[in-house]
Amino acid sequence: MKRTLAAALLLALAATVAALFWQDAARKGAFRRLIDEGEAALAADHTFPALEAFSGAIALQDRSMIAHLRRGETYRRRGETGQALRDLRTAARLDPTATRPLELIGDLNAGLDRFARAAESYEAYLRLDDQSPRVLYKLALARIRLGQPSAALAPLRRALTLDDRFTEAAYLLGVCERTLGHPSEAAAAFEWAVRLSPDQIAAREELADLYAAARRDTDALAQLEALAALEPARADRRIAIALAHARSGRRDLAVLALREVAEARPENPEVYVAIARVWLDAAESGGDRITLRKAFEALEAASRRGSPSPDALTLLGRAHLLAGDNAAAERSFRQATSRLPVDPSALLQLSLAAERAGHLATARDALVRYTALSSDGLPTPDRALHVAELSMRLNEPATAAAWFANAAQAPAAPPSTFLRLAQAELRQGRRAAAREAVERGLRLDPGHAGLLDLQRALAR
Repeated sequence: MKRTLAAALLLALAATVAALFWQDAARKGAFRRLIDEGEAALAADHTFPALEAFSGAIALQDRSMIAHLRRGETYRRRGETGQALRDLRTAARLDPTATRPLELIGDLNAGLDRFARAAESYEAYLRLDDQSPRVLYKLALARIRLGQPSAALAPLRRALTLDDRFTEAAYLLGVCERTLGHPSEAAAAFEWAVRLSPDQIAAREELADLYAAARRDTDALAQLEALAALEPARADRRIAIALAHARSGRRDLAVLALREVAEARPENPEVYVAIARVWLDAAESGGDRITLRKAFEALEAASRRGSPSPDALTLLGRAHLLAGDNAAAERSFRQATSRLPVDPSALLQLSLAAERAGHLATARDALVRYTALSSDGLPTPDRALHVAELSMRLNEPATAAAWFANAAQAPAAPPSTFLRLAQAELRQGRRAAAREAVERGLRLDPGHAGLLDLQRALAR
């Protein structure tokens, strides 16, 4: 009896194990089938059936990293970012060694302009696998968007070490180096990009600018000619070549090339603006009245073809200034600087024309605006002194004192700067501040007559 009962129990247990085995196998089979169905639907870009399939797979195995990953990718393709991030984060949590979820999380955050979070995801990926040039590039791009170009250099160099034919990484390295003020390194990176992809327009444009700034005129011209060959329908490419000839002193060749463009594109005002630039540069370099008249004629031709651009107005102001018509020059520069984006050089010209015309407030304000738009926003000592002197002439001693104080911070500030600072402070009745300025100046030159006179006057 006991043996019969034991046998029955063993038989029941075996049946239960078999049932569980087949049930698990069936679940695994159903799971695998749903994953395959989801993959097939996704490959056909049928995202709704794919979501249904992957959701069914998750219902069967809710701790499956692959099911959450694929559903997250499907949500991403549908543009449903929140759901995508939820599934991808779950996938990353279920398998901390998986890199694909981390990359996709980074991509989604980058697409949402959340670059700090994107960088964190790419960094987490690279801690698991530092051999991916693609992810190194994405990390560098996120850091650049965060305003950290120096932090982007290392991942870009690493990416290029792993894949020296990565054109985009070479180009981005050049952008970083140029942003950081390293023109030689930037040029080397852009040259690398152009060697890899000769039709890389952006890299060639950067090289043309860098070569021109370095006075490598032949190299700059070669890049401009390559750009014109890549985009033959663009008149501005041919205009740029002509202006490069002019900068190299080949004015006749430049004008001839521009006239050819004008014949082909007579409706284009920019070609006449370029012709005016060539003649005006020549006139400012010692040309005669005929050269200046040719510049005016070209600008008139440009104005007949549409509303003058800020560039054309700036050139017109320069021409009026050279002709001695300060009032007309000021009007042109005012118009040029009233439109965005403002050319900083036009503000300098406006300041000069306005001062010559006796409009000191306009001259001072233009110079202050120029300072704000310059690369670092900091005035040079000479410019600060000029603003201060204009402010004194405008009977604004408080403003003048602030600018004299700015100029006095320069390491090579002469004693006369401290004298003018003291006079501005005294004009406001600030005798203690005036004495301090006098003392600072006398420490530089104990025998300075002006400072000694003011010191005696303050002592009385």
